[in-house]
Amino acid sequence: MIQTVASLRHAIADDLRNQISTGRIKAGERLPSEAQLASHYSVSTPTLRSALAVLQGEGLVEKIHGKGNFVRHPLRRITYIGGGRASEPQTAADADLRVSVRTTSLRARGHLTALLGVPASSPLTELLCLSHEGSSPHSLARIYVPRDLAPNHLPRESSWLGGIESRLAQLRPPLAEIREKVTARLPTPAEAATLRISPTLAILAITRVSADTTGRVVEATFLVLPGDRADAVFTTNHTTDEKGAEG
Repeated sequence: MIQTVASLRHAIADDLRNQISTGRIKAGERLPSEAQLASHYSVSTPTLRSALAVLQGEGLVEKIHGKGNFVRHPLRRITYIGGGRASEPQTAADADLRVSVRTTSLRARGHLTALLGVPASSPLTELLCLSHEGSSPHSLARIYVPRDLAPNHLPRESSWLGGIESRLAQLRPPLAEIREKVTARLPTPAEAATLRISPTLAILAITRVSADTTGRVVEATFLVLPGDRADAVFTTNHTTDEKGAEG
């Protein structure tokens, strides 16, 4: 019986998945090279890579450029809380999640002028925040604020993203409106490389725009959360008009 490429891909993925789940290949361990695996399973390299992509999409394997394919440690779930609230670490392990921060001064152009409602070339500050769980990238955020609302100094590394958001909140007026847009899509090549995820793994892309009581947009944030570990939670609190109910 002739096996199709699809059946070969899933058969290889099933075998490697079984080896990972039974501990024959341990978390953090490097898999044999793609050439060695292709030879072992008697398939072409593209078919072998397709099988690895299945495991990458499941979050079991990550490909590190120039080093090879590695078995991931169990993934920690990311919970995005809607409404622009910075969530505190829930456990000691969450508190150990590290966030590297790179700050860049730039001028508004393109879609940023529309999102922030500012003229072209207005001074902005970009905060590029990449969280890490151990040595593995976890999530990516790009935060844009008007230059006059940017902190003079931020540490190059923080213990959690909420700490950075809290620092920004101290420098701006109270917020009156937060608009969030959540999109499921495939990552760009740059996003896939930065987060070390398969280009076929869906991500949650969240665009958040915050305005103060005067209507001025004080922050535009772009979040990229890998779909194999992310949840987005939005809570709506309804109030009852007791007087209206009595009438």
